[in-house]
Amino acid sequence: MIEINRLRDNSNEIIERLSIKNFDSKKIITEILELDKQKREIQVSSDGLLSQRNSISKEIGNLFKSGQAELANKKKKETVSLNTDIQELKEKFNVVDEKLTDLLYLLPNTPHIDVPKGKTPEENITIFEKGDIKKLHDKAKPHWELASEFDLIDFDLGVKITGAGFPVYKGKGAKLQRALINFFLDEAENSGYNEVIPPLLVNEASGYGTGQLPDKEGQMYHSTEDNFYLIPTAEVPVTNIFRDVIVKKEDFPQKLTAYTPCFRREAGSYGKDVRGLNRLHQFDKVEIVQVQHPDKSYEALDGMIEHVKGLLEKLELPYRILKLCGGDLGFTAAITYDFEVYSIAQERWLEVSSVSNFETYQANRLKLRFKNEEGKTQLAHTLNGSALALPRIVAALLENNQTENGIEIPKVLVPYTRFETI
Repeated sequence: MIEINRLRDNSNEIIERLSIKNFDSKKIITEILELDKQKREIQVSSDGLLSQRNSISKEIGNLFKSGQAELANKKKKETVSLNTDIQELKEKFNVVDEKLTDLLYLLPNTPHIDVPKGKTPEENITIFEKGDIKKLHDKAKPHWELASEFDLIDFDLGVKITGAGFPVYKGKGAKLQRALINFFLDEAENSGYNEVIPPLLVNEASGYGTGQLPDKEGQMYHSTEDNFYLIPTAEVPVTNIFRDVIVKKEDFPQKLTAYTPCFRREAGSYGKDVRGLNRLHQFDKVEIVQVQHPDKSYEALDGMIEHVKGLLEKLELPYRILKLCGGDLGFTAAITYDFEVYSIAQERWLEVSSVSNFETYQANRLKLRFKNEEGKTQLAHTLNGSALALPRIVAALLENNQTENGIEIPKVLVPYTRFETI
């Protein structure tokens, strides 16, 4: 959530920056500033009445002490009217404050100055590419056919048990999945991340804290009776560990990693892009999260990018990094870099990770703060990244490593799978 003092001081600049995201914010910001003005005026009036009431209370006390009970009781009647006025102002303040907060939630994060203009994913900028795209044998198949042939993943069984987008992993397919999870967690630990196992359902406050609500409620599975949400990513519960927390300056950075299943409704997804593992409603992912001092967050972002690069290079997958344009940038992100691996059998790039800096946007919602050297409270910066999401990694590994005699396992995974080929 954009800080209200930034909106007061830099509204025109923020309107211009949000236009990079193709978001017309002028009307909303005008309403926000008007409500903010009303809120502050109400507060001034309320403070004046409270001060007046306090003065009368002291006067009443002195009158009783001096034996002037009749005059004291007369003064007490004055406070009745004051209390009514104070209560009315309090109720008015709460109404205005709620309207103001609801509008602030509708504003996306302002993009970083380095975010390029653009409206569609086609306008994202490739900033790095590595790995050879080898030629497969003539009878090469897409991963959904390989999964069936080698009895690794049963998509039909998942449909029977639940529905489309909920595959069942079997045999060496399940072992490969578990191997990747353990490999990613070990690599995160080696990079200084502490592992946590968070809940898979979160409350509404957590959804608002990281910005999934009110922006993405249609994409999350919702347990209406308890008002819990199934997590779309471990980012939500892990970042919310720091909700309402003041981090000690010496405790920066906070680096956490978590493996969780993730649940997304993916409403509106259809066509060839959803075949096999390309787009699921339930999938596994290892997430890395950092809470950083603002002066260090972009250095941390670079480190997270290097971490994900290292994972893909150890898996021997051809990959590229994209800097997202404004039109493809997420609601809460200030800047995002997407990682894509090349699926040789499908002849297309598959997104496997997003690494983002949210600057103070999530921290303001979370009330995640620290005290600077002067003792003044400031908002921290939050960052996260997929390291990595498994479905398309599995798809690329199966497709890119297939031979006429089976599927080869990358050397780095063999200690985890305990087999070299499928």
